[in-house]
Order: sequence, then structure tokens, then C-alpha cells
Amino acid sequence: MPAIIGRKIGMTQKFREDGTRVSLSVIEAGPCHVTQIKTDENDGYRAVQLGFGPTKEKHISRGQRGHLAKAGAPLLRHLHEFAADEVDAPTEGDGGEGEGELSVGDVVTVASFEPGQKVRVTGTSKGKGYAGTIKRHNFSRGPTSHGSHNVRAPGSIGAAAYPARVFKGMRMSGRLGGKQVTQAGLEVVETDADRNLLFVSGSVPGPKNGLVIVRPA
Repeated sequence: MPAIIGRKIGMTQKFREDGTRVSLSVIEAGPCHVTQIKTDENDGYRAVQLGFGPTKEKHISRGQRGHLAKAGAPLLRHLHEFAADEVDAPTEGDGGEGEGELSVGDVVTVASFEPGQKVRVTGTSKGKGYAGTIKRHNFSRGPTSHGSHNVRAPGSIGAAAYPARVFKGMRMSGRLGGKQVTQAGLEVVETDADRNLLFVSGSVPGPKNGLVIVRPA
């Protein structure tokens, strides 16, 4: 099953042959260079490291530049590690058949995905700052007439003499968004290998140009 790193472009829509409309998220997925192969003998586990996003030399560290040069890869801004079975996918050099294991220097593309395939997309949700309980947890507001002072207040948060504290995990106001979110059960509707585009049904977390990780569902 394939896995790849990408960038959220935005959303669009498509009409199927039966006339139904499908909302689509457009992801610029890959090309991702294989920058490291981890094995049981050397690292104690099996994994594949992919790199995505061309960048300038000043934007990455000297150690990362050396790591990429050793792999024969160009300067890449984002590196991410996948389990070995997640990236058993076709590359630019195997004719799109996905035969054999990946090796350092291979390039994973959207050719590894097929329409109808189920995927899960991980990204960082939009940060919305400090929010109250109505916006953050969908609380209901209080009455607004007859002198009520409980319009958007959260209400009671704990007991009195016992236990004389607020339990952990209480739903209260606080920072909303800006966290890693995984949207599962999405379907690949279309791929465009020439432009490295992946069209996925539904919405994916994060803002436009946000980094996303696409894995098999």
C-alpha cells in the first residue's frame, strides 16, 4: 500500500456520471525522494524515510544537507519516516508496477494511488487561538433575558468540599486548533501524475499550503 508526503492546495468539486457532486481536496503529493532505509540489523526496526519539498540551502541545517547529499537527493525541506509496508509503492524507475523494495535514491509518486482507494490524511489543523466553551466544545448558551448573567459562561466546573478540585480533562475554554489531526476513511477519486496531484473526497486538515501525510486507510 502506498504512502506519500504532500501539500494541501485547496478544494474543488467534481460531478460523477450519475450527476452526483463530490467535494474534493486537492493535494500536491510528491515526488518524494527516498533518503534513508532503516533495517532491523542497523536500527532495530524497518522503516523508510521520504523527503518532500525543494528548498534553498539556507533553510535547512548543515547536518540535513549532508544527510541528503549522502542519499543523492536534492535539498528537501520536509523529511518523514514511514513503516516499511506503508511505502511499498511504484516509483519513477519501475514502470509504475510497484515490484521490489524501495532503495535510497528512488522517487515515490502519485502513480502509486488508484481511484477508489481508501486513505487517511494527517495534517496540522488551523490554529484559532483562545476560544470559549461554545466555540471549542459546542456548548449551549444560557438565557439572554430577565437579567441573566450566564449568556456564554461555562457553568459549574467542580464540586465543593469534596473532592475540592477540578478533575483533569474538564471541557473548558482554551487554545483551539493547531494540533495534529488525522482524517480517516477518505477516498481517492482521481490522480494526475503529470502534475503530481491527488484528488481526495472530503476535506483534509490544515490550511492551504499546509503539509499533509497520506497513508493507506
